[in-house]
Amino acid sequence: MKTNIHVILKKEELDPSKINNKVVVVFDILLATSTIATLFHYGAKSVIPVENGEKAYEISNSNKEKDYLLVGEYEGKAIHGFLEPHPTAFKSEAKDRNVILSTTNGTVAIKKATTGKRVYAASLLNSESVVNDIVQSLKEENILLVCAGSSDTFCIEDFYGAGYFIECLKNEIDLNYTDSAKAAHLFYLAHRTNTVELFQESRVGKMLMDYGFERELEFITQHSSFEEVPILRNGELQVKEVVSRKK
Repeated sequence: MKTNIHVILKKEELDPSKINNKVVVVFDILLATSTIATLFHYGAKSVIPVENGEKAYEISNSNKEKDYLLVGEYEGKAIHGFLEPHPTAFKSEAKDRNVILSTTNGTVAIKKATTGKRVYAASLLNSESVVNDIVQSLKEENILLVCAGSSDTFCIEDFYGAGYFIECLKNEIDLNYTDSAKAAHLFYLAHRTNTVELFQESRVGKMLMDYGFERELEFITQHSSFEEVPILRNGELQVKEVVSRKK
């Protein structure tokens, strides 16, 4: 039996009332889900996605014993008192920490997807491992890939990420594509040899380049270099046991 796969082009199109029987995978390649994968790769215990800085402070102040690491931005600028959510910034900060993460789009998308049967955060960095985990646990659920987008606009980097995820997935199970899923896969195939350049030319990519974050763009375009699988449980992302990659 084939598994249905669909791609939503921006989080605003997501209807939480219609996903309780679906496996949901959220992409915010620049930069929230890439940051999440990297935080776990560097040893974070958990990542709590929140809608805004106020909610982050509320959670942090309600449980001071946990000594949360606050990471966040709004409209591309760091929230006062928070670390900037750029993946290369956490190597010495994340180990054994509980993180509260607030971003303009990615964490909002994850929060909106919480009604899904299983909810993952994926990026180029860890797509293959997330795919392997889904394949091992998949029964009869359909798969929904959610591109976070940027403030109600479409983002090509998330679309590319969904296409790459489909490329990994199609080698493991038979898929029945919607048009948006087929388009995402074809888009990935057309641009897989020029990922960095593509991202640099995207709207969000240009903004990051203006801020001097060329290193981050190059870092997050590493395809399936991490094995950590972030899955949402009781409102926070946790890492499942590392799934061995299929040879």
